[in-house]
Amino acid sequence: MPNFTAGTSFTDGVTNDVTAAKLNALVADAVPTSSLALASTTGTISNFTSSTANITLGTIPTLTAGTTTGTAGIFTSGTITTALIPTGTFGTTTSTAATITTGTIPTLTAGTTTSTAATITNGTITTALIPTLTAGTTTGTTGIFTSGTVTTLNSTTGTIGNLSTTLAGDFTISQGTGTIGTTGATLGTYGGSTSVPVLAINAKGQVTSTGTAAITSGLTGFRNRIINGDMRIDARNAGAVHTPIANTYSIDRWNFQLAQASKLTAQRKTVTNPQQADNNTYLLNITSTSAYSVTSSDYFLLGQFIEGFNSADLGWGTSGAKSITISFWVYSSLTGTFGGSVQNSAIARSYPFSYTISSASTWEKKTITIAGDTSGTWVTDNGLGIRLYFGLGAGSTVSGTAGSWASANYLSATGAVSVVGTNGATFDITGVQLEAGSTATDFERRPIGTELALCQRYYQKRISDAYATGVVGQAYSTAAAYGSVSFTQEMRASPNIGLASTGSALNTISFMSSAATHPATIGTIVAANIGVNGFQLTATGYTSGFTAGNASVLYRYGSGEVWNASAEL
Repeated sequence: MPNFTAGTSFTDGVTNDVTAAKLNALVADAVPTSSLALASTTGTISNFTSSTANITLGTIPTLTAGTTTGTAGIFTSGTITTALIPTGTFGTTTSTAATITTGTIPTLTAGTTTSTAATITNGTITTALIPTLTAGTTTGTTGIFTSGTVTTLNSTTGTIGNLSTTLAGDFTISQGTGTIGTTGATLGTYGGSTSVPVLAINAKGQVTSTGTAAITSGLTGFRNRIINGDMRIDARNAGAVHTPIANTYSIDRWNFQLAQASKLTAQRKTVTNPQQADNNTYLLNITSTSAYSVTSSDYFLLGQFIEGFNSADLGWGTSGAKSITISFWVYSSLTGTFGGSVQNSAIARSYPFSYTISSASTWEKKTITIAGDTSGTWVTDNGLGIRLYFGLGAGSTVSGTAGSWASANYLSATGAVSVVGTNGATFDITGVQLEAGSTATDFERRPIGTELALCQRYYQKRISDAYATGVVGQAYSTAAAYGSVSFTQEMRASPNIGLASTGSALNTISFMSSAATHPATIGTIVAANIGVNGFQLTATGYTSGFTAGNASVLYRYGSGEVWNASAEL
């Protein structure tokens, strides 16, 4: 408002007379017709109140807003060198130094703003889009960077609760947990005794999927509890056809349980096309010799009994009982559902199982998984631990429902095919494996020497080679002699000993004197002092011909078996 100097004259343009009342009214009603221009090169506006403070153009080198309040303070264009403003909206403002020492800015959008240093030492930013942010004690309810580049993000004091961004380079999390946005694998434990973990990892190092793969080779230890599962060893018959009788052994470790005699034959054979049977080269062939109709209590079984020491780790009969998986290759002239069973030694616990042969005269692999039995008594020493049977025909009273444990003597599955029921029917089997776990791994092929030693724990024999028996003894009188025999492999228990007949005819055995002659009258030879590592042969009842203290040799007339030792279960 201008100053009025004494002596100045003016008129009101109407009556040409100016009174004090008119002058006061003129001042009170004065309204500017255009925007005021406020220019100040230096100075301080200590108190400025306006419902609308709108500066559309201009340069304010220094603006210090002390107690200024503004409902809307809008700067649409211009340069603010230094500004301390409690509330404001910046449009295209350029600021070389924008310092907010205290206050609240609900929304701060840095569009084309350029700042060499944007420092917030104290305050709250609800929503912020800022190229460079140094947070001292700043608290942000929601700090969202929707566009732009954060060159450096430092938080000396404070917490970044949730940071969601795309990182162009390396980053380090010195404390806390970082979560990568791409969905990763499910937390869990993978792999075990029969499988290994399989992981898929992307370029960022994320594990994107997990799984397991069965271990099919290179396993150590005794995985297959079946001995001679590939039918290579046949110490008793050397591949000859034979007619089993009840509770007798065929090829090594495989026995027959038969309610009726002369209904089948057995023979170890070579596999015609090994590649069709997982490269197993031998099989056990069973051929029906009649069309026998089984009665309710009849049974015809091929089985293997597993020693308790070899099955103790399964923990059967306890709450920690492990599952097992049985796998084998089978070739039969018959098709349909076949059966078998797993039992304990006392035949008080049974698990009947079934499997299907789909195509006749075709090699097929079968796999059966059985949950471990938490009940019953299961032998864990050198006695009979587990009975495994493959049914060749079983009556209704000795058959049970497949797929569950029962406190009964079930030898096969109800309704299973009867091999002995069809004259000339064949059943070939090889590659039999019983292992811990619910996954069938590849057949465990052990070296032949190892497999033979495992078999000889239960059965071994001595075959003379050109009359030599390997037994050198001593005469302890003119009519008696003895010799010691050591087993090739320590046996499961003291075995039963079988000897060739005593005599001087073909295929008989006798002790000879040191002069390589035998007494005129030959007595008897018996096995004595039998143990797990050997036994003694004692010859008595001979007439004179020995010299006490001299050596005496056991001799067989013709090649063949001298003795056998059986410690089968």
